[in-house]
Amino acid sequence: MLSSTSSIVQLAKAPFKRAQRGLFGGKQIQFGNNVPFSKTKTRRTWLPNVQTKRLFSETLNNWIRLNMTTSVIRTVDKKGGLDKYLLETRDDLLGAKGVELRGKIIEALKLKQAK
Repeated sequence: MLSSTSSIVQLAKAPFKRAQRGLFGGKQIQFGNNVPFSKTKTRRTWLPNVQTKRLFSETLNNWIRLNMTTSVIRTVDKKGGLDKYLLETRDDLLGAKGVELRGKIIEALKLKQAK
């Protein structure tokens, strides 16, 4: 019984599919109710504010087009660029696309150091 409960908790914490194709910074779909004056609750969802951005990677020396949340865009500016953001951020906040880009950046850095 305990193992099935833990698997349900892991599924609930898993990022939704669209977040794996961009940089969402741990943002997920939120669920709740609209509650008007008449107190009749209506279920609704709140989606992350996702924008398509082109950012320049100095290490890879090319432009990368990504779906990103506005909070991640601000964090990238704060960190000083896409490369620094990807290298300094935890895996669970990056998602599949972010981890893939981080791997490419690390490979490019190793090639530069080898030369």
